[in-house]
Amino acid sequence: MVHDVCIIGGGIVGLATAGAVLEKRPGSSIVILEKEQGLAVHQTGHNSGVIHAGIYYAPGSLKAKLCREGAAAIKQFCRDNEIPYEQCGKLVVATNELEHNRLKDLAERAKVNQIEIDWLDRDALREREPNVEGVAAIFVHATGIVDYKAVCRAMGAQLAAQGVDIELDTQVTDIRETSEAVTISAGERQWQAKQLIACAGLQSDRLARLAGLPIEHQIIPFRGEYFRLPASKSQLVKHLIYPVPDPALPFLGIHVTKMIDGSLTVGPNAVLGLAREGYPKSALSLRDVTEYLAFPGLWRLLWNNAGSAMSELRDSIWRKGYLEACRKYCPSLTLSDLQPMEAGIRAQAVMRDGRLEHDFLFLKTDRMLHVCNAPSPAATSSIPIGREIVDRCFGSP
Repeated sequence: MVHDVCIIGGGIVGLATAGAVLEKRPGSSIVILEKEQGLAVHQTGHNSGVIHAGIYYAPGSLKAKLCREGAAAIKQFCRDNEIPYEQCGKLVVATNELEHNRLKDLAERAKVNQIEIDWLDRDALREREPNVEGVAAIFVHATGIVDYKAVCRAMGAQLAAQGVDIELDTQVTDIRETSEAVTISAGERQWQAKQLIACAGLQSDRLARLAGLPIEHQIIPFRGEYFRLPASKSQLVKHLIYPVPDPALPFLGIHVTKMIDGSLTVGPNAVLGLAREGYPKSALSLRDVTEYLAFPGLWRLLWNNAGSAMSELRDSIWRKGYLEACRKYCPSLTLSDLQPMEAGIRAQAVMRDGRLEHDFLFLKTDRMLHVCNAPSPAATSSIPIGREIVDRCFGSP
């Protein structure tokens, strides 16, 4: 049998893409190949569960557009499928004059991006969040929280009910494209499809290379280390609490996040991981480390970001440093409040020149499309990302 579409990857982007195929071409024959024994095992299942509003992204950019559309689409999907979510809102908190000025710029960007916000001075912030310290804040109404694993379970069930074949525990070992079809092998098993879409996250560069595509980047794993706060602190804040982003740093910084189960977490930091899919701190993959140490882009990246890299490493090793990052805006937290929690790993595309790729990165041939970088907030934006991918494969309506 020749399928209409084969999708590699059972995370939220792969599942949303399958849904978009059926939306655009009802009745299509689709097979999803996932190497793990369940869906949403890696990035989707290890993120902070935030439904982002899109406040940070350049006005008019694809990321800003997809995030706004995606937040609305995820909330609607949750309502349609009775999946709990909460639109609790987010506070971005400035703790000094420099951050205050940056916060003003962020507020202007939010207005241009048509995102509803409230400006809070010090007194209004203290009234809204008595346990948070800051000179000012903006409240982002649309931000929410959800369990993305639950979203993926519902997506998977819907797809299966529509005839999509979901093959778990299926490690792709070979990809061959001809003018008629793409042949995908997993050991001795084979599938043929008229169109291949690879949404492989942490393994996306390897899948592209396996398919014979020339690539100028490598996926570098960055561990995001979280701590869970004790139950006694579950009422510490009512909203998500974020720092003002520093434009000199590649990631957002440590924040306090409400989870849909009622708990609170702090994190993440961003440190170089020693395994693409190894979540314990002691996890080590010699293959992964050897591969990225041989990649010149990593060394250029580390050279260009030496200060922040050392700071993140220090805070990973020294919990007091991590705590101080939290205490900037939540001074009541103590070391004993930082309880262990499983880390996440971000699949970050790094170019050969050392540049972090912050935008989408697609590689396309006549019968293949490889999603080589689907940057945060990919989970929030997954439904419109799926439609964007399908339009790139089959053309816009």
